[in-house]
Amino acid sequence: MAKVIVIFSTKGGVGKTLIAANLAASLAKEGKRVCAIDLDTQVVGDMSHILGVDPQVCMADLMSFLKKQPQLTKKQNFIVKSKFNGVDFIAGVLKPQQSGYLYPEKIPEVFSLLDKDYDYIIVDAGKSFSDLFLAVLNQANLILLIVTPDALSIYQTKWALDTLQFLHFPLNMIQLLLNRAESLSSISWQEIRVHLPVEIIEKIPSEGRLVNQAVNQGIPVVIDSPRSRIASAFSGLTNTLISNKSVFVERRNIDQLKLKKEPDSKAAQFWEGQGLGETVLDPDVNEDKDEILILKRRIHSRLLESMNIKKIDLKVFSDHKKGEELKKKAEVVVSNLLLEEAGSFIPSQEVRRKLIKEILDEALGLGAIEDLLADPDVTDIMVNNKDEVYVERFGKLELTSKKFISNEQVRTIIERIIAPIGRRIDESVPMVDARLNDGSRVNAIIPPLSLTGPTLTIRKFRKERYKTSDLINFGALTQGMADFIRACVLCRKNMIVSGGTGSGKTTVLNALSEYIPEGERIVTLEDAAELKLNQRHWVRLESRPPNIEGKGGLTIRDLFRNTLRMRPDRIIVGECRGTESLDMLQAMNTGHDGSMTTIHANSTADVLSRLDSMILMSGIELPARAIREMVSSAVDIIVHTARLSDGSRKVLCVSEVAGMQDEMHINLNDIFIFKQTGVDAQGKVLGYFTPTGYKPTFVNEIRVRGIAISDDIFKPVKS
Repeated sequence: MAKVIVIFSTKGGVGKTLIAANLAASLAKEGKRVCAIDLDTQVVGDMSHILGVDPQVCMADLMSFLKKQPQLTKKQNFIVKSKFNGVDFIAGVLKPQQSGYLYPEKIPEVFSLLDKDYDYIIVDAGKSFSDLFLAVLNQANLILLIVTPDALSIYQTKWALDTLQFLHFPLNMIQLLLNRAESLSSISWQEIRVHLPVEIIEKIPSEGRLVNQAVNQGIPVVIDSPRSRIASAFSGLTNTLISNKSVFVERRNIDQLKLKKEPDSKAAQFWEGQGLGETVLDPDVNEDKDEILILKRRIHSRLLESMNIKKIDLKVFSDHKKGEELKKKAEVVVSNLLLEEAGSFIPSQEVRRKLIKEILDEALGLGAIEDLLADPDVTDIMVNNKDEVYVERFGKLELTSKKFISNEQVRTIIERIIAPIGRRIDESVPMVDARLNDGSRVNAIIPPLSLTGPTLTIRKFRKERYKTSDLINFGALTQGMADFIRACVLCRKNMIVSGGTGSGKTTVLNALSEYIPEGERIVTLEDAAELKLNQRHWVRLESRPPNIEGKGGLTIRDLFRNTLRMRPDRIIVGECRGTESLDMLQAMNTGHDGSMTTIHANSTADVLSRLDSMILMSGIELPARAIREMVSSAVDIIVHTARLSDGSRKVLCVSEVAGMQDEMHINLNDIFIFKQTGVDAQGKVLGYFTPTGYKPTFVNEIRVRGIAISDDIFKPVKS
């Protein structure tokens, strides 16, 4: 198998082409079979002139031929043989216009044709990070960066090194070649070595007269002046390359990697074709047969040890800037560990990037769910255990191919989420609510309460602030319903948004809040902050669980009592689900009109029953009649939401709480409803919104306040 040496520099005029041609000629002098390839498409013909050849065909022609006839039998037709120095030559293009016919995806095929016929392939790769260049790098065993002893060249070389590291090409496969060494007024090689973190493999002296003489004759200088200092330097470089095998990184045939079968998807097929599964692999598989898993575990373990990650303050993960700095350092470490541990280099840039990303996600991120958090179509992530990760996408639940290495890793991810915000989880406190930096809501529960292993549920925080107009466009309600709700908010009616889990309660509550006038002071209370209001005068309060000693906890009810001293115009409770319901109703009844909250319930009628139950939970002994009178006088409007069978979310009902019907029953009158008429062939719910014909008792009050509202919105729609 040929050793592929790529000659590269992002700076022009450093002698890159001259070095590539003379290195090829020097290796040929030692009896090695050498092929020189000129892929500098911006400067065409320089290498062929230095080697004294006149190509009539080029690699662009070869690639076009391969497209038509994949089984090439006479590749020598595309190779020019030098009569003077024993170097075979392939031009990339014969004129710049042909560069568009060099196809990066064909590079592996071309190199495989040459592999068995040569000992060395020397490539002049140009000076830009193009797709073609990256495809060539994926075939390389050694990258020689050409640097000259001047500040600009050193700067450009450092930038090239950083870029190569970013692309996950480890430093071990890169060497510096110092050209024009010891020229007058130059920077010493010792200073260059200090500034650049890779070795200088050889120093080529500056002999301008001899070089120009050789170039003019079309003969490599190592042939034209074999006893010169520059020829001697090339001879030293050649001896190093021939005798020191450690300077080369062995390429690995990616097909040799064992595969773990993944679901039949385009992404899975792609990664399987590259020799990798789409996700972190299951540790229960036979490790003798899964070298990728073994490799990842070794690198993961060494990364934890080398960077002492286990002892890093978990608050670092909540600081974006510090987290990014830590990740960049770890990325360099993993890139180099990948080469060391693999024993042979994995040539595909995409595969390297995938491996490094997965290892970093496991060590510093949220492991297998990182990609799911970044997917805008995913609204909920549900980790049942290390082997089962479900998501909700477009309102439907689906099992993903994502897996964690172990249940212990799931536990580590949970702690990584909750520690920065001062919360804890252990056997004494085996469940916790928290949120991510982006506001996503998190619930975690661990054994002994969870029998299947640590369980993690994430309700992703949507960055979009949906307005009522957006909900109308989504088909969640009608313009008439929106106009009525707006009038209720402006008229300071107390409102409850009800619905099941994931039905869109918080989204609707956010949309309602857009109608609150700017001049009012709003205080919100939440267990995990997720409300998104547009008003400037907005105070956000969040409850706090007790510490490890069971002290210091503050509930929504505690916050509510303090809120009444904060001179709020409106109080919004993210969710009433306990004893705070009584405080909420009392506030609604004592001058804090226009307050809002959400409640888990299956219908508008169920809201009233839920309020009865939650008030009784407060420990205050009140007769049922007194409770219902309190509810009927406090609550004006209930907006009920639901997630339908096709995954869509709609406002199914808007109802008025219109006082007591008798001593024990509350009047609950539907104003708008959604009528489902069926389901189409694709499973989409069919139906329509319609007013019931009932006109709310406070319509005149709305008009007295100067809020325009038409009677037409209350007229039933004919189906």
